[in-house]
Amino acid sequence: MSKEFERLPSTSRWAVAAAVPGVLLCASLTTVAIALQKVQERVFGHPYLEAIVISILLGILVRTAWAPGARWKVGIALSAKQFLEIAVALLGASITFSTLVAVGPELLCATVFVVIVTLGLSYCVGVLLGLSGRLALLVACGNSICGNSAIAAVAPVIGASSDDVAASIAFTAILGVIVVLALPLLIPLAGLSETQYGIVAGMTVYAVPQVLAATLPVSLVSTQIGTVVKLVRVMMLGPVVAGISVLASRFRMGPKSATRRMTFDALPWFIVVFFTLAALRSFSLIPASIVLPIQTVASVLTVLSMAALGLGVDLRVIGRVGVRVTAAVTISLVLLFALSLILVRYVLVT
Repeated sequence: MSKEFERLPSTSRWAVAAAVPGVLLCASLTTVAIALQKVQERVFGHPYLEAIVISILLGILVRTAWAPGARWKVGIALSAKQFLEIAVALLGASITFSTLVAVGPELLCATVFVVIVTLGLSYCVGVLLGLSGRLALLVACGNSICGNSAIAAVAPVIGASSDDVAASIAFTAILGVIVVLALPLLIPLAGLSETQYGIVAGMTVYAVPQVLAATLPVSLVSTQIGTVVKLVRVMMLGPVVAGISVLASRFRMGPKSATRRMTFDALPWFIVVFFTLAALRSFSLIPASIVLPIQTVASVLTVLSMAALGLGVDLRVIGRVGVRVTAAVTISLVLLFALSLILVRYVLVT
């Protein structure tokens, strides 16, 4: 072992050693997931299933065939929670407030409006369909903001189980692929211009790579506007997670004690770091040369965390909620499309 490891206190050395097997297991699944995404990129030009989805599916497959024993659990738990929080925190370095200026006040307000309204409507739909409050909120955040990343960011704040995270990501991912393939059909059906189509794509598609996949075949204009709108949705992740954490804290403590507690204290540490890095990046205090490495680390840690979550999933639970989650995601998507179409056709000047 290294000299640095030997200098650690005995309890710390034990904790590090105990975590190694589980972390290595998750890292192995992560490597396979990233490799499978690379294969898709080479064959199709873009991934239909991203590594984050593949990793959680691989974790579920492993868990179905083999239940990890005690020696694996420390590392799996570390990967599922702490590594995920670090990944969310690092996402702030890839965001600049200048994006808000570039999109323009009218489109900015419309995008924020769509996120807030669909977040509320999707949550209500999920609850009405019989989903638990946590699962309904995960589905709502995934649809309204940025798919898997939003689900992963909200999960530790609300204490969502591995089953809830796996169910929401799995079914959201499947419908996300369908959306990318079907979205270009809207152009002739709805009579959308290239700019209007870009706005709709940016407001409805889950991930930035999927926005590119849905808009590049149409035009460069659609790609540019879709990407910018999508980035604004991504920027909503920090405020939404912060708001959810404050509300969750108020419900846990009760209204009287919550009013005496500072809002800052209720924020998770990784959301504070998220905003701090975003501010530093906006003022060019984070060199552009290190942004890509930070994004890469955040992406790998997120995939690693999803593999860990998959290793804790009970397929029977997903099977019981599968139909309801699919219905919730589908209805939420329909609402998102409808609202986006109304805005580009009758409100926004495009």
